[in-house]
Amino acid sequence: MTTFLPVKEQLAILMRGVDFGDAKTYKNMEAELGKRLQASRENGRPLRVYCGYDPTSPDLHLGHTVTMRKLRQFQDLGHQAIFLVGTFTGLIGDPSDKDSARPQQTEEEAQAKGKTYVDQAFRVLDPEKTEVRYNSEWLRDLTFKDIIGLASHFTVQQFLARDKFSKRYAAGDPIWLHEFFYALMQGYDAVALNTDVQLGGTDQLFNLMAGRKLMEAFGMRPQIALTMPILVGTDGHERMSKSTGNTIGIAEPPEQMYGKVMSIPDEVMRNYAELVTSWHPDYIEKLFGQMAAGQLHPRDLKMTLAREIVSLFHSPEAAQEAEAYFIRTIQKKEMPTDMPELTVAPGETVVDLLVRAGFSRSKGEAKRDIKGNGVRLNGEVIKDITLQPQPDAAGLVLQKGKRRFVRLRWA
Repeated sequence: MTTFLPVKEQLAILMRGVDFGDAKTYKNMEAELGKRLQASRENGRPLRVYCGYDPTSPDLHLGHTVTMRKLRQFQDLGHQAIFLVGTFTGLIGDPSDKDSARPQQTEEEAQAKGKTYVDQAFRVLDPEKTEVRYNSEWLRDLTFKDIIGLASHFTVQQFLARDKFSKRYAAGDPIWLHEFFYALMQGYDAVALNTDVQLGGTDQLFNLMAGRKLMEAFGMRPQIALTMPILVGTDGHERMSKSTGNTIGIAEPPEQMYGKVMSIPDEVMRNYAELVTSWHPDYIEKLFGQMAAGQLHPRDLKMTLAREIVSLFHSPEAAQEAEAYFIRTIQKKEMPTDMPELTVAPGETVVDLLVRAGFSRSKGEAKRDIKGNGVRLNGEVIKDITLQPQPDAAGLVLQKGKRRFVRLRWA
C-alpha cells in the first residue's frame, strides 16, 4: 500500500500550471481531482494517469515535455504514470491544432518513430515507474460495428463547433471524415486504459472530454481532464511543432539546444520559463521583475534560461560548455576550432554535402536551406544549389545556420 502526501499538498502541486481557459472548468476538475486523491489516499491505490503522444516525427521536443513534466509530478507523488504512444492515432494525426489535414503515415512508420519517443521520454520520466503502452494494441482490433457505436455518442455539430474545424468550414476548406475519428480513438484510449486522469494541451480539451463521455457510456467513472498551456516555438508565434520547423528537440546536442533557446524572441521567454524550467514561480517573478526594471538585460536572462534548459536535458557541465561555445562562435563571431571534417567526393554538390553531414534530412530540405540563405561556405552565403565546392589545400568550412559547422577536405 502506498502512503501519499495530504490531499491539499498534492492538489497544490498538481493543479499548478493547469489551464482550461475557463474558471468554471478549472474549479470543477480541481474538485473532482481532490475527491479522487482523497479516495486514493484512503485506500492506498495510486491514480492511473496518462498522456498520449503521437509519433508524427522521430523526436520529442520541448513542447512535449510540458505535459510530461506534469506526468512526472504525479509519478513522484506515488501515482501510476502511463506514457502512451499513439501508434494508431498517429495514422490519422490530431487535427486540434491544424488548419488542414495532417499527412497520413503507415503503421510501420509510426512504430519506428514511437520507439525513439520511448527512448527519449526517460529524460523526463522515471523508467522504473513508467508504464509504456501503444494504442495500436486495442484500436487496431476495433470492428466497424465498434466504430459506429463510439460515433453514436457525438453529433456532427459538436465537431464543427471546434475552433479549427469551424474556421475551415467557414472558409470552405475541406474537412476530411477521418479527422472526426481522431477524438473517438483518443477517447477510447481512456476506456481501454481505465484511467483516473488524462493530461493534454489546452487545444486537446475536446478530445479529453470525449474520453470522459465514452467512459460514462461504458459504465466507468469518467476520467479527470487536466490541460496545460501551449509552448510557443522558436519563431515566437506558432505553437512548437515539427511540421512548422520551430522546435527544440530534447535529444539535440547541448550547443544546438542552447543556441536555439538564445534565438527565441524576448517576448516569449516567460512562456519558456514557466513551462519548461524547474524554477519556482517566485524566482520567475523575480527574474522578470528585474528585467522590467532594467536591472537585468534580456540577453543575460535568456542565457540563464538557456543554461537551465540544457542542464535539465543534459547536465550543468554540458550547459556551461554549450554557453562557452555560443559565446565563442556566435557572440564573438568565431568559428569553432574543433569542428568535424568531411571528405568531398568528386562531383558532389553543396546539397549532397549538407545531407551527408547530417545538416539536412533530405536533398529537398537542403535546397530549401540554401534558398532561405541559411548556408555559408567560408562565411559567404551560398545562393547556387548546384555549386560544387572546389579543392582547397586549407579546407573550406561549410556552415548551416549559426551553430553547425564542418570542414571540407579532399582526398
